[in-house]
Amino acid sequence: MTSQTSRSVSQAPSPLLRETVGSIVVLTLDSPATRNALSEAMISALHEALDSIRDDKSVRAVVIAANGPAYSSGHNLKEFTARRSDADRGRAYFKHMMKSCSDMMQAIVHLPKPVVAAVQGVATAAGCQLVATCDLAVASDKATFATPGIDIGLFCSTPMVALTRNVPRKHAMHMLLTGEPVSAQRALELGLVNTVVPAGSERDAAIDLANKIAVKSAYTLKIGKEAFYRQADMNLADAYTYAAQVMAENMMARDAQEGIGAFIEKRDPKWEDR
Repeated sequence: MTSQTSRSVSQAPSPLLRETVGSIVVLTLDSPATRNALSEAMISALHEALDSIRDDKSVRAVVIAANGPAYSSGHNLKEFTARRSDADRGRAYFKHMMKSCSDMMQAIVHLPKPVVAAVQGVATAAGCQLVATCDLAVASDKATFATPGIDIGLFCSTPMVALTRNVPRKHAMHMLLTGEPVSAQRALELGLVNTVVPAGSERDAAIDLANKIAVKSAYTLKIGKEAFYRQADMNLADAYTYAAQVMAENMMARDAQEGIGAFIEKRDPKWEDR
C-alpha cells in the first residue's frame, strides 16, 4: 500500500509547465482546479525551474504565465489547515512554508535575467505578491489584484513586502486593510503592472516584451538588474556611490566598449555577453 502511494505521488504531474520560445522560457502555473494556488509543490517547482535557468546562457528572459481563470489565488489554505492537527498546531509547517515562498520570490529578484508576469486573471494574496515580485508585468484587461487576507483574519504580511516596493504606500495600505480588488487599469495607474492588453493577448504581449529585452547584452542586463534592487534599499548618497562604482566597472566590460563603438559608428552592436 505504501509503495503504491509512493508511486502515485512520484508520478503526480508537475503543477508547472515549461516551454521554450526562442531565447525565452515560459513557466506556466498549471493547476486551475486549485486556482493555481502556491502550494508546496508549486513553490518547489517554481524555485527549481528558476535555479535551472539561472546559469543557462541559452535563456535570456523568463515569462511566468498561468492557465485557467485565476493567475494565482495565493497560498493553498487547505494545506495549511490540514497541519492544524500537528503537535505544534502547524507552527513549524507554517514557518517552513512562509520561508519557502519567500525564498522563491527572492530567487526571482536575484535571477540575473528579466522576469515578466503574464497575468490573465485574478491574482490574490501571494499571487499578487508573485506579480509584484516579477521585474515587469503585463495584465489582461480582465485581470484583478487583491490582498484579501484581512477578510479571513490573516493579514497579507509577506505579500505586503513586494506590494509596498511597487505601489505607493497609501494605496498599498488601502489594499491590505480593505482586501478590496483593484482592476487591471487601476493596477496600471498604481504601478503594479506595466501594461494592460486585451484579454487573451497577455501571454504573447509578455513574450514580445521579453524579446525586446532579450536582444540586449545579457551581461549588462545581469549587472543592471542586480544594481537596481540593491540601490533601492540605500539612502541617496550610498545609492549614488554604489551606482557610480557599478557603472565604472560596467564601462570596462567588452559589451560596453562594443555598444559605445557601435553607437558612434552607427551600426548594430554584436554582443558577447561579457
